[in-house]
Amino acid sequence: MSDYQPLSAQYLSGTVLVSHPSQSKSVTLESSALEVMTDLRHNNAVVIEPYVPMEFANSYMIQCGVRSLLVLNHEHCLIGIITATDILGDKPLRFIQERSVKHNEILVSDIMTQLEQLESISFSEVQNAKVGQIVACLRNTGRQHILVTENNSEGKLSVCGIFSFTQIERQLGTKISSMKIAENFAEIEEVLTTH
Repeated sequence: MSDYQPLSAQYLSGTVLVSHPSQSKSVTLESSALEVMTDLRHNNAVVIEPYVPMEFANSYMIQCGVRSLLVLNHEHCLIGIITATDILGDKPLRFIQERSVKHNEILVSDIMTQLEQLESISFSEVQNAKVGQIVACLRNTGRQHILVTENNSEGKLSVCGIFSFTQIERQLGTKISSMKIAENFAEIEEVLTTH
């Protein structure tokens, strides 16, 4: 430690401001899809194990400020996704009725969406896509999230990003969840301008 010289520090006085992030650029349906993608190559994915109680998963989402968790097995491979909608919707009630278990006995694996039911878009498509196309894709799938995949350096498929309806709404500054499923980009634009 003795090889390091201390930096010169000064006492504060007078008027001192605190820096804050600049306002994010406004996003429109014509903006690049990359502007609304959570890039997992630069942000850690929020993950959970399958045999964790569902109630813990809900608390963990709230604590992390997210509405979905990627579910990984012991080999750190994706096996599903669990969302706030899964936990707070009717899935737990149906599971209780089918299995005769208590609410606090439900595990993430019991109500998560399995890997085989998840849809993804390749990163090569996303690079040239517009936000409106992602909105149309989410509406078409009927899901709140869609994954973005690419082949990693070893040639294996890897999730590198995620799109969230909630985040897109936040960045667009408008509610789009309740809009009808639009058949094309023009319909999405029309619905957004009337809300």
